[in-house]
Amino acid sequence: MHRAKTLILLAASTTAIAADFNGERALRLTTDAVAFGERPSGSAAIGKTQAWILLQLRKLQCRVSVDEFTAVTPVGPIKMRNLIATFPGTSGKWIVISGHYDTKAQAGFLGANDGGSSTGFLLEMARALSGRKRKDTVVLAFFDGEEAVREWSDTDSLYGSRHLAQKWNSEGNVAKIRALINVDMIGDKGLDILREASSNFSLIRLIWRSAREMGYGKYFLDSGMALEDDHQPFLHLGVAAADLIDFNYGPANSWWHTGQDTIDKLGAGSFQAVGDTLLRAIEHLEASGMEQ
Repeated sequence: MHRAKTLILLAASTTAIAADFNGERALRLTTDAVAFGERPSGSAAIGKTQAWILLQLRKLQCRVSVDEFTAVTPVGPIKMRNLIATFPGTSGKWIVISGHYDTKAQAGFLGANDGGSSTGFLLEMARALSGRKRKDTVVLAFFDGEEAVREWSDTDSLYGSRHLAQKWNSEGNVAKIRALINVDMIGDKGLDILREASSNFSLIRLIWRSAREMGYGKYFLDSGMALEDDHQPFLHLGVAAADLIDFNYGPANSWWHTGQDTIDKLGAGSFQAVGDTLLRAIEHLEASGMEQ
């Protein structure tokens, strides 16, 4: 999935609290997603997960669309589906919050944090955004095919985000994106989100500022590393994109991509911290954009 590269040192702090995001509900939705079992791209279980996500979204005040494509993989063609919820604004600009809902094809791997947490988080974010008048259009993108089918490489990984980035680029939509924030593995009870080194610096600074304002500065670390994740295809197209990821999951990251990635490792407070922070970040983006 992700490859660690360089270590960097930066800075953070702390303050307030609020927002119409419910961490307990996000955890329950994650539990529901995990109940579908192993959910690799192309599986029967991910098909059931897709139908369930779409059912939840269609209860809300948003436009729901499906970006269906066939990915060329090391094991042959696999049909994949990105699921998109759009909350229209008036400015013509987009703010995109994204994450993946597939799991690694590995026997016994339920991906509660890695694939599950981003699914539950985005569904609860959709509920929090529903019915609000907006300046900017907010788009929630649920990516299929983040995980490698066999072994992580430039061509065997990030299938959904690579496809949607190119699609939006060809349609002229990439130019509308003010910011893209990707969430991955954000449910860990011991939350510590890295400053991902390839992410747009101004956007990271805005998110960390938002976390401090909401009283969650301690969960957003001063240090970080470069990781390959679903924000990368958009960075390559010049989008201001950032990845929020806790890549310290269990002792020495030992629960990542193992049967120990189970729902008991996750905490509602972690979902709450990220949800409140991103709602505040959206407010800042809509108010004045980012300082360059």
